Amino acid sequence: MSGKFKLTLKWMVLFFILSIIPLKAQLLQDTAALSLVRHDVDHIYNYEFEKAHEDYASIVKLYPGHPIVNLLKGLMIYWENYPLLHTSPIHTSFEDDMHECITMAEKNNNPEYDAEYLLANLCGRGMLLMFYDDNDLIMEVTPLTISTYKYLRRAFSFTSSCSDLYYFTGTYDYYREAFPKAYPVYKSLAFLFPHGNMEMGLKELQTSAVSSIVLGAESDFLLTWIYLSFENKLTESTNFCRTLHEKYRSNPVYTSTYIRNLLLMKNYELAEKLVSEFSNQASNRFFQAQLMILRGILYEKKYHNMKMAEQYYNDGINEISVYGKFGNEYAAYAYFGLSRISDDNGEKHTRRIYRKEAMKLADFKKINFDK
Repeated sequence: MSGKFKLTLKWMVLFFILSIIPLKAQLLQDTAALSLVRHDVDHIYNYEFEKAHEDYASIVKLYPGHPIVNLLKGLMIYWENYPLLHTSPIHTSFEDDMHECITMAEKNNNPEYDAEYLLANLCGRGMLLMFYDDNDLIMEVTPLTISTYKYLRRAFSFTSSCSDLYYFTGTYDYYREAFPKAYPVYKSLAFLFPHGNMEMGLKELQTSAVSSIVLGAESDFLLTWIYLSFENKLTESTNFCRTLHEKYRSNPVYTSTYIRNLLLMKNYELAEKLVSEFSNQASNRFFQAQLMILRGILYEKKYHNMKMAEQYYNDGINEISVYGKFGNEYAAYAYFGLSRISDDNGEKHTRRIYRKEAMKLADFKKINFDK
């Protein structure tokens, strides 16, 4: 499964958590609880975990024993420990919460609450699938994917006129056509599903970004990647990630994404300014490694200081390599940079070695900073 398809799954999980489709259900009719859930997730997005835990405690008091409690707890564990590795001791608590969420959701025998518990079931499954894929646990991914499909099909029976649904329909319409084109190995699998429409999918996602009650951020993030990787429209991609950065300034994922796009656009002044901001957000080894690689691009492209760029690239690769698939995208940027530096030094053999490694790690080979 592609790392970028995994990101799509991540935002779809949040869709199921936050959707406020006007159905008869226990929690979905409780406006006070819904407000708490929205605030809780907003605080998680902005890395305000102390506030997120306070909101979570209030939700537990309102709905003890509800699967949403386990979902939110797992979501906080995932982001507080991002990137969550299978080697981390906390992963056991995360998996336990997701399995408990699924078990509770499947025990529902009240048809009036079917929609609510179906959403919780899909959330738990989606979070687990994301974690397994993040960590290359293929033996866990396959059976869970197969058992999840029937629940995903049921979800189509609960659609509504709520504009948040444009995120879901847009994601399907776009990726059903775009993904097998980008990755031909999936063409035979795609034929098993009804056709989508890429143009319609983009319109639906843009509508979601503007009109959604709770899914604006997810839509902006997905559109950032789609326009960069599939559509090759850097300006449009940057507009969406700028919106995210301005709303969630404490989120290092959004900050690094925005810096990456600014560097691709050769807006080195603003990129360098934000690198300083990112320095304060890079609270763990993973984000520090990203920062090193972004600095390497700055030294190479803005200052033409190849010695410093090479040092940052190598240091970044060494630091990010322990994170496996999580680090592939940025490691690829560093290897592309080292390849260019080797070429400038006349080291053709070394250039080929670095280039080969970059191509192996990169999902989209054209995002390489060569130009």
